[in-house]
Amino acid sequence: MVEGVIEVLFGDPFAVMNAIGLVAFAFVGASKAIREEFDLFGITIVGLMMAFAGGATRDLLVTRVPLALQSPIEIYLGLLGVGLAVVFSVIFSTPDTHPVTLVSDALGLAAFTTTGAIVATEASVSTFGVLAIATINAVGGGAVADILLNRSPFVLFDDFYASCTVLGGIAYCLTSGVGVAGSTAVAACAGVTLLSRLAAVSYDWRVPTVQALFRQDTE
Repeated sequence: MVEGVIEVLFGDPFAVMNAIGLVAFAFVGASKAIREEFDLFGITIVGLMMAFAGGATRDLLVTRVPLALQSPIEIYLGLLGVGLAVVFSVIFSTPDTHPVTLVSDALGLAAFTTTGAIVATEASVSTFGVLAIATINAVGGGAVADILLNRSPFVLFDDFYASCTVLGGIAYCLTSGVGVAGSTAVAACAGVTLLSRLAAVSYDWRVPTVQALFRQDTE
């Protein structure tokens, strides 16, 4: 058990990014469920679904058993994120909109974009496949969590969110393409995704809607 935890926390880049993503996204998903006044079971389900749904979809796309079904460490990390959200909600009345939660969401997005890109590269898919799997890995859990919360998936609106994962995936592909070390590509992917998401939150970047692009002034 102890050896398994050490391997997750200090092992290869995938394991580190995966651990960060699981805790961060479980924390964010559970915080959203707490705001909606779900019971403890519902909070746990939403938190774990946000943490695992994207990665499970990624694994199915590359035809392997989802990691969440292979190792109890994954579940423990998800439950840690849920527990942190419960504790955080005792201190703050709106945990889902607190800066700590927004940063956690950005960290989870960056971590899961990176793990998706790593898995896709190992599966020898095309460049488009790497970008697609990285994006699905990063935003899939949040979309499922929003459905459970009876909301339209956040990623489908005009916020600059999934676009950050695409930028991170492109950084990974470009860095890998020039033959640098894998750890450099991981750092580039995570860094670009994280910084672009934090900038989007700070400066209210948005992807324009059709209405905004083609609306005519009728005054």
